[in-house]
Amino acid sequence: MSHIQLKGLQKKFGDTLVLSDVDLDIKHGEFCVFIGPSGCGKSTLLRIIAGLEAPTGGDLFIGETRVNDVLPAKRDIAMVFQSYALYPHMTVEENMAFGLRHLNLPAGEIEQRLATAAQALNLTNLLKRKPKELSGGQRQRVAIGRAIVRKPKVFLFDEPLSNLDAALRVKTRVEIAKLHHSLPDVSMIYVTHDQVEAMTLGDKIVLLRPLSGQDDLPSVAQVGHPLELYHHPANRFVAGFIGSPAMNFFEGTVRAINLSSVEVAVAGGELSASVEGAGLTEGAPVTLGIRPEHIQVGSGNLSGKVMHLEPLGEHTYLHLQTSLSPASLIAKTPREDVKLGETVAFTLPAHAMHLFDAKGDAHKRTAVQEATV
Repeated sequence: MSHIQLKGLQKKFGDTLVLSDVDLDIKHGEFCVFIGPSGCGKSTLLRIIAGLEAPTGGDLFIGETRVNDVLPAKRDIAMVFQSYALYPHMTVEENMAFGLRHLNLPAGEIEQRLATAAQALNLTNLLKRKPKELSGGQRQRVAIGRAIVRKPKVFLFDEPLSNLDAALRVKTRVEIAKLHHSLPDVSMIYVTHDQVEAMTLGDKIVLLRPLSGQDDLPSVAQVGHPLELYHHPANRFVAGFIGSPAMNFFEGTVRAINLSSVEVAVAGGELSASVEGAGLTEGAPVTLGIRPEHIQVGSGNLSGKVMHLEPLGEHTYLHLQTSLSPASLIAKTPREDVKLGETVAFTLPAHAMHLFDAKGDAHKRTAVQEATV
């Protein structure tokens, strides 16, 4: 079984706490993505699972076996690194078969594994070439193929696409997704800083945050399906990290708490959020957030001057200067007729608003909000 469990995992480098209270349950056959800002410990966590780093505390299980003290070679895992790490004097076939030959497997089984992996990764016609004769994307596929032939329980990917150009990243990302679907009994853990990779590849996203010496915070900010983190961020950190451009935020205080909404006074006006107000009191500091695509441009009682345009074809990002604080916000619109310097009307719908309390925790959406967004 490729079921992976991390229980209370911690990691320190000297006196610096890098990972704190990591509790994860990665199911058999699941594709799990670790994402987060630089310094949050995502690669360190992957290396702990691989056995290349030892945890300072907590337990790590692969299947039913506690593997804290098990050597990497005994964990039945395969790792694909950011660099291809191919032997330049060997052919594709020799690179992929190198590890198998050291296992003293029968020649027939080695050939069968090579053929299966080459077909899955579209490498069959490249087996006699050497790495210098391959493109970057092809080299990375060879590195993945070298891992596939071992038939491990768990695949670990450490930012495998970061050295590729944009077009190759898209192509290779699709190939990794296909690989996952073709190997339903293998769990995959993938580290990336790219949100598109995380959102499109993962069955589950683990968003990590840097600790910055705050020992009272766990490293894991939220775990869930990609769209769960996008539509239902558990806290302000998640809301600000997931999504590009980032969510717009407004600092304010609670003015009134209604049955299905909360009224908030912000500098320059008043805004409403269709969220539950349990635990809030009038005058309490809160933060409102709204994603650029949920701002309705073209009508409403608010207005902003277009200070910058980002036309992307199917939609345009408008950088608006408004009377609210902060004065600058980003809105997404399908309109192509908006001009630089123009003043446009817009609405910040209550049903699209997120509300975070003073601790940064999100307040639950009401039924009205759930049905609309």
